[in-house]
Amino acid sequence: MTQEHDPESEAAPKIVFPCDYPIKVVGDVTPGFHSRVCDVVAKHDPTMTTDRISQKTSRKGNFVSISFLLVAQSKEHLDALFADLKGIESVRLVL
Repeated sequence: MTQEHDPESEAAPKIVFPCDYPIKVVGDVTPGFHSRVCDVVAKHDPTMTTDRISQKTSRKGNFVSISFLLVAQSKEHLDALFADLKGIESVRLVL
């Protein structure tokens, strides 16, 4: 008896929503960058608190990364958040 190969069984595990989901936003150091990014994230996750946010500036001070641990509700929710974050002019990367 042979077993059929099921590629679905080897796929990456599916995300179960809602869940805590880490997001990192990297952008240029500009006035108001932190508040613009935080406003967008808060719009998508009103439960966001400061203890779930961290920020780091690059060694040369040209870029800043802001990390969030947000409550993701669905793939569509994350897609909308990523689109809004990428709409901020000084954002270079959303991970």
